[in-house]
This record gives sequence, C-alpha cells and structure tokens, in this order.
Amino acid sequence: MDNRTGEMQVFVRVAETGSFSEAARKLRMTPSTVSKLVSRIEERLGVRLVERSTRALALTAEGVAYFERSQALLAELDDIESSLGQHHAQPQGTVTVNASVAFGIMALEPILPAFWALYPGIVVDLSLSDTIVDLYLDRTDVAFRVGKLQDSNLHARRLGQARRMIVGSPDYFARHGTPRTVQDLDHHNCLGFNFRRAAPIWPMKDGGRVVARTLGGSLLANNGETVRRMALAGVGLARLGSFNVTEDVAAGRLVEVLEASGVDDREEINAVYLGGTRMAPRVVAFLDFVVPRLQAFLKARA
Repeated sequence: MDNRTGEMQVFVRVAETGSFSEAARKLRMTPSTVSKLVSRIEERLGVRLVERSTRALALTAEGVAYFERSQALLAELDDIESSLGQHHAQPQGTVTVNASVAFGIMALEPILPAFWALYPGIVVDLSLSDTIVDLYLDRTDVAFRVGKLQDSNLHARRLGQARRMIVGSPDYFARHGTPRTVQDLDHHNCLGFNFRRAAPIWPMKDGGRVVARTLGGSLLANNGETVRRMALAGVGLARLGSFNVTEDVAAGRLVEVLEASGVDDREEINAVYLGGTRMAPRVVAFLDFVVPRLQAFLKARA
C-alpha cells in the first residue's frame, strides 16, 4: 500500500518547522520515525532533500521544490476530499488494523460482519501479529495493544483489562499431575514465547513475596493462539490472558492452576491510533463501532 501523501505531510511539517523534533511533536510522532520517513522519500527519489547537521536543518534545492509542490498537492487533495465528502452519506475507504493473533481471532473477527452490515463501503485491512507495529511506518490506522503503552504520541481508547491465568488441559494433568506449589512448576512443561520482549519467567507469589520463576518447555511461539492450542492439545502449561482462555476454562477444556500463587498483573488493553485534528471518517466509524463491543467482550471475561 502506498502512503506517499502521508509522507508528504511529514516532510512539509519538517520544512515548516525546520526541525525533526519539532515536527515530531506537532505530528505526535517520535523524531526517529520522522527522520526515517524523510529518509524513505530521499531513497525513493534518489536525491537529498534535507541537509542535516547537529545544529540546524536546511532544505536542498530539490527539497525546496519538493516542499512547494507537496504543499500545492496536499491543498488540492483537501479540496477534493471536502467536495466529495459532502456527497457520501456513509464513510468509505480502507481502515488498516493490527491486533494480536488471539485478540483478533476471539474478540475482533466475530464483530466484523455486523460492522460491514452497517458500513459496506469500508474495507478492513486486518493483520494479526503479536509483534508491536509502528503505526506510521507500518501505515496502520488502528492497533489493539495489550500491556502498558510506551508511546505517548499515540491516542488511545481503553477497552479493559486481562488477567494472566496459568492453565493446562485435564489430559495433561492426568499424565503429569497437577502443580500445587510454585516449586512444582520446575517439573512441568511450561510453554513460552519467542518474541524479543518476552522473557522465560513467570512472576509468582512464593512465601509472601513475588519471585520471577525461570521456566522452560518444549514450545516457544510468536503468538498466544498457538500457545493456547498446544495447551488444549495437552502439550503443557500456558500463562495467557483471561480473554484468551476464559471460555475454555468454563467449558472444562482447560483448568486454571496456582490461582492463589499468581500475581495480579492485570494488563491494560487499548485501541491506539494516530488521531490528529481531522481523523478520517472511516477510522472514526470503525473505532466508534468496535470499541464498545470489545469493552463488553473483555468485561465478560475479566
């Protein structure tokens, strides 16, 4: 997907402010993201647009030409969209969405048919991955994130919380026994994750204090849904969000263990987006539809 107009907007703001950091502040982005986007334009065009130094930023002759023509083009696009927007009763276009695999499958996918019934002109470009994406560099309109938000440049709408649960299948416990203490985990196959921010530890309460229990197992996966399926298959124990396994526990497919020893490390779940003074109607429509339904989904599984 091409997002040259978005890149132009970033470059115009850099040229207007004369600073990557100031442009980033106004765009609610990080300076490194702004710098990468300008570099991307330069690589595509094969010319240098900005002369960089530790003290100042100046446009090259090519940069001045690109700035002036970008300003004119963006102004014309605004006029086109304003005139056409008045003739559309319904939002149209593509909303690019990212979610973790488990959250996407269990929470988001089931409500999409009802969304399309209401907004048939909106295309949802959905990617499921437990890797955290950069909304601007990856050209993403909305991302659903589990855990503390690190990027203060993003807007967010809170969806709810998820409690971590340690679960295993009845078949697994029949073959390997049920862990009763934190120490018992040393004798169990504890399934884990392989993405960079993951650590092979489970925080547990032991003797009145919280300890980081280092664990090992036969699986390291890049998403929670694979870990859940392996737990259902009786491979080992999994530590997953409540939204991921509550229905399995209620149905008896999985059994929660060591609940009293678990740390109440509830994680926030948010819908994050770039926002700005004028959000596209299609993005507003998507957020307004999915947010209350996802809030209800998480509340039922808290």
